[in-house]
Amino acid sequence: MFAGDITSPRRRLAAWADSFFVDHAFFRIFWHNFATVAEGRLYRANHPIPAWLAQATRRHGLRTVINLRGARLCGSDALSREAAERLGLRHIYAPFESRGAPHRDRILNLAAIFADLREPALIHCKSGADRAGLAAGLFILINGGTSRQALAQLSWRFLHIRASSTGILDAFFAMYAREAEGKKPFLDWVQDDYHEERLRAEFHPSRAADLLNDRLLARE
Repeated sequence: MFAGDITSPRRRLAAWADSFFVDHAFFRIFWHNFATVAEGRLYRANHPIPAWLAQATRRHGLRTVINLRGARLCGSDALSREAAERLGLRHIYAPFESRGAPHRDRILNLAAIFADLREPALIHCKSGADRAGLAAGLFILINGGTSRQALAQLSWRFLHIRASSTGILDAFFAMYAREAEGKKPFLDWVQDDYHEERLRAEFHPSRAADLLNDRLLARE
């Protein structure tokens, strides 16, 4: 349906159709899963449609958009990237998984992005439930917050289902709390001590919760 080009009216229409009916953007017209992570610095949401991104930019003075889904052949991506450019926003791809152990190199890459960030910024994934919660929690820990504050970014309030496979993100923060919080700075622990394989081996999701998350909610 969508070939990645929005330079003609017909192709733009294909992008909107792909966004609404393949990427489920029709849910995101009125529901944005928006929240403040750090006032005046960082906000979180689901994948923004252009009109809402413009509204959020005016209201919060946004200067940067961080897309946690990564570059993809998707109408939603093409339209929001074009909107960011039109609004004068810096657009950054920083992909993460929602069901896998967070990769060390991706955490460190996001930390480098945060260190050189034009604030205020908006982070988003598809639904704003899982990867946005992970990135928000990383921002909190990198900026001196606690694992408890980071875990609060992964909750039912954002439709995050802890018992499903996406709960490995909670387990990541819990692992830091158990092993190093108060003893070693978060990024030093990530660099020196964090083991993705051990986190995967220790985490066991609920099949029923996965059915709800993957089949009924059709999460990415």
